[in-house]
Amino acid sequence: MTTWPLVDVVPHAGDMILLDSIEHVEGERIVCVKTVQPDGLFVDADGSLPAWVGVELMAQSIAAWAGCHAREVHEPVQLGFLLGTRQYACNVEAFPTGSRLLVEAERSFHDEHGMGVFTCRIDAPGIHAEARLTVYRPRDADAFFEQIAGEATHV
Repeated sequence: MTTWPLVDVVPHAGDMILLDSIEHVEGERIVCVKTVQPDGLFVDADGSLPAWVGVELMAQSIAAWAGCHAREVHEPVQLGFLLGTRQYACNVEAFPTGSRLLVEAERSFHDEHGMGVFTCRIDAPGIHAEARLTVYRPRDADAFFEQIAGEATHV
């Protein structure tokens, strides 16, 4: 499978793209790279990236996986939603400046309605984080937003 530039496969833009690159993508699995920079988004005053940002790194790796699959069949990249995280565990409180994080996501479940579950991990020397993320990608994001807006006005 083609390894695309992140800007071409995620619905994020500019500084909100937290990952640096895609290292490998195949079938149900993707591995992305993030090197923690002292001036990066969400970085603390000491230059470290809080461990809770790992959930977003995992979610963006899933978005990149979905985008690569869409681009491979000449479909547009679509918006998706992180619905939940199960059992996020990380052995550090923050990822230090200079850490080269390997962010892996592997799809373990999906259905025809757009729901999916991915087993994710982040690894670097002395660093390990893992979680299961549940995601949803509606067939038509605009129609989905219209439906939600309509339901909200009826509450």
